[in-house]
Amino acid sequence: MIPYDFAYHRISTAEEAVKLHQSLREQGRRPYYYAGGTELITLGRLSEVYADAVIDIKGIAECQTLQLEHNQLFMGAALPLAKIQESRFFPLLGQTISEIADQTARNKITLGGNLCGHIYYREAVLPLLIADSEAVIEGKSGRRRAPLNSIFDGRPQLEEGELLVQLITQSDYLELPYYTVKKRRQWDIGYPLITVAALKKDGKIRLAISGVCPFPFRSERLEEILNNHRHSPETRIEQAVQLLPQPISGDVEGSPEYRIFVLKNTLLDALQALEGEAHAHS
Repeated sequence: MIPYDFAYHRISTAEEAVKLHQSLREQGRRPYYYAGGTELITLGRLSEVYADAVIDIKGIAECQTLQLEHNQLFMGAALPLAKIQESRFFPLLGQTISEIADQTARNKITLGGNLCGHIYYREAVLPLLIADSEAVIEGKSGRRRAPLNSIFDGRPQLEEGELLVQLITQSDYLELPYYTVKKRRQWDIGYPLITVAALKKDGKIRLAISGVCPFPFRSERLEEILNNHRHSPETRIEQAVQLLPQPISGDVEGSPEYRIFVLKNTLLDALQALEGEAHAHS
């Protein structure tokens, strides 16, 4: 049981959700956008998340969209991860998602919840960052579209009350050669040590990483070094890890040194797969 009471509001449009959020804030309330509810329930029990008003966005049609249209893939923020995975529209995203939690949880965890939530791994964002996806955001000033890379700093940097409505990915990214892997200390259980998602576009490898630092990231400087074929893969990787953001995570799953060791091996696997194959996946 969640150890506090909250008011429940179900709405049908993104504009209505934002207006209600603003109104509740003006009343001194602490509203929370809700779709899958896994984080509210899990962290609410631990008193790590608190809300006295919940705005259920599952009834917003745009937040449930999953379709290819005009050479773009539209994915609603309230879509369960399992539904995206099953659609097979975006194989790299689908395979990365398949390693998040278990099937029962993926039926409830939503795309927006994974990107914006408190659990810092946020693996679903990795393919979206390297595929130059755009975010559709509803706010007090109306609707805007922004490159996800431009607003992502550990998590989507949204203004107070803004709602992530959809993610849009151009269709030419969906079938590019890719590599994705999640490494755990024990392969089939537990939180990840690291997750790496990579794809190859125009002869260049792009990649994003989760678990090494207490936030997921994509680094174009790191990609530049990894794509410098004047050096061996091993040399490139040694140079690249010098550019990792700080701090490097250390916990019961693995020390910072162990994470770097696992990352180096994973990057070598990714380079070998994508530099040696016309089409690759883990």
